[in-house]
Formats: sequence, structure tokens, C-alpha cells
Amino acid sequence: MNVLVTGGAGYIGSHTAKLFAQAGSKPVVLDNLSRGRRHNVRWGPLVEADLANQAAIEEALRCYQIDVVVHFAAFAYVGESMQSAGLYFQNNTANSIYLLNAMRNCGVRKIVFSSTCATYGMPEGVPIGETHSQKPVNPYGESKLMVETVLRWLGETEDLQWIALRYFNACGADPDGELGEEHEPETHLIPLAIQSVLGGSPLCVYGSDYLTPDGTAIRDYIHVTDLADAHLRAVEALSRNVSKQALNLGTGQGASVLEIIHMVESISGRKVPYVLSPRRAGDPAILVADPSLANSVLGWSPRYSSLQSIIETAWKWHSSRKQPA
Repeated sequence: MNVLVTGGAGYIGSHTAKLFAQAGSKPVVLDNLSRGRRHNVRWGPLVEADLANQAAIEEALRCYQIDVVVHFAAFAYVGESMQSAGLYFQNNTANSIYLLNAMRNCGVRKIVFSSTCATYGMPEGVPIGETHSQKPVNPYGESKLMVETVLRWLGETEDLQWIALRYFNACGADPDGELGEEHEPETHLIPLAIQSVLGGSPLCVYGSDYLTPDGTAIRDYIHVTDLADAHLRAVEALSRNVSKQALNLGTGQGASVLEIIHMVESISGRKVPYVLSPRRAGDPAILVADPSLANSVLGWSPRYSSLQSIIETAWKWHSSRKQPA
């Protein structure tokens, strides 16, 4: 089938486009390249356009005879969203509505939406299931929850077929070494730890007094290739008329900041320089998914998300781009 991948020049979108191409589908990437990378678009055509341009979206949907949309395009920095809330609601929420309007006008009725565990806010308990209350504590999470709400109502009133995938901590790199994580600025723990090993600034560990075994925060890390696989399976589910639900994507297991650091040291053979800093406001001690619903609905389970596999693929990709100092 022909799949429109919005934000397909970005980190998760590019890995997903590659997997769709390997499965025999045609991924058409729509990206304005404001944060995506042109060199990540290798498995299908690139439509360089902004989602605010509804006419351009409609042209792409018709030109490439799109069957289904996989929607990644969004800003995803929590801190930035606290400083520029309006930007996030415009880019993440309003632009998604332009996309949905274009789909309606072109008769495209299936969409997989890239959502986030940030829609849950502060956890009331772990592991977090899909029925957990959704009370975002930042504009990023709120902007994604608003899109979920729009999808739910369009599903009720217009029979839009949708699946929303709520990620936990995306990480790792393409096992073939063709793609990896390259954000500017980089805010994610694993690439920052690797960059510290490769001669960057010491890693800041935010909080060492949490009520966890080693005092550092625990997160559920999911390999980007496993995320890509879930999107492929979600599109397959839509083709079977399985739709109108949100699913968590995680492993159900957590790793602490210090465990990540120790694994980076083990894989790289070098020490990670780091400094202990105070907690960041709003950071919970533990965030771990209950991914059982995705397993039952999609037949999905992570294959690459052991901590060793995550760090090995990330180290291979980052170290091949910059020689250690």
C-alpha cells in the first residue's frame, strides 16, 4: 500500500519508513525539514511541505494515491513546550487538524498517530495502563492529548479509522547502522551519555535522591526499531478494521539513569563522565508502561529492546560518526 509518513525525515519516522519499504509498501515522506534530515529519506519520495499548508497535503494524498497516513510530524521537547506553548499547540494540534481535514477531502480514512506517555502526566501507579487518567503536566503532552481527542470524535462522528500509539522512551539506532538519533539540541539520556564518552561535556544526572534502588529516575526504554514495527502492525490492524483505540508502546521494564550509564561504560569500554544535579521539577521517579494491550491487539512485542541491544546499536551509530577523543 501507499503510506504517507508525516515527519518521516525525523528519528522515529525514518526508521518506520525503512520498515514499510522492506515490507513491500511505498512510504511517501511529507516533512518540512525544520527538524528532520533530508539524508534520512531513502526509501521513497520526499514531499517537502508544511502541515499548515492543507493544499499541499491534499496534493500529496492524491498524487501518490495514499491509502493510510502515519503521523509523526510534531515538536517533542517538554522544556521547549513550557517556554513556547503556543508554538506546540499550533504545530502539534492545529497542524494535525489540517492533516485530518485534507484526509477527509481526499477520502483517506485511516491514520496511525504518534502519541506519547506524556499524556498521562504524573503517574498514579506503575506500570501505566491505557485506562490511567490523562492529566498532562506540560503543553507537549496536552497538545498530543488534544489530537487524541479529535481522533476519538472523528471516529465517532465520521467513522475515521485510527490508532494512537503512546510511546515511552524511544532510543537506540537502526541495527543496520543506516539511521540513528540526531537531535539538535539533544536532550535524551542515551545519546548524551555516549556523547560524553566521545569527548563531550559531562553528563548531568538530574536527581540522585529518588525512592528507587540507586536513587536515580527509572524509565521504560523502547528501541526505535520496535516502535517502527508497532506502526507497521498498526497499519495492518487498520486494514482488518481494528481501530479506534490507544495503545502503550514500552517494554514493561524500567532502567535507572545509573544503569544506563553503566551499560554505556560496559559497551564502550570507557567511563562516562557525569555530575549529580538537583531533580528537575515535574520529573516522576518511575515511568514504566503496561504494554499488554499492544501485545494482544497488534501481536507486537519488543525484539530489540534489551538494554544491551539498545546501547550497542546506539554506540555503533554514534561512534562511527565521531571518533573518540
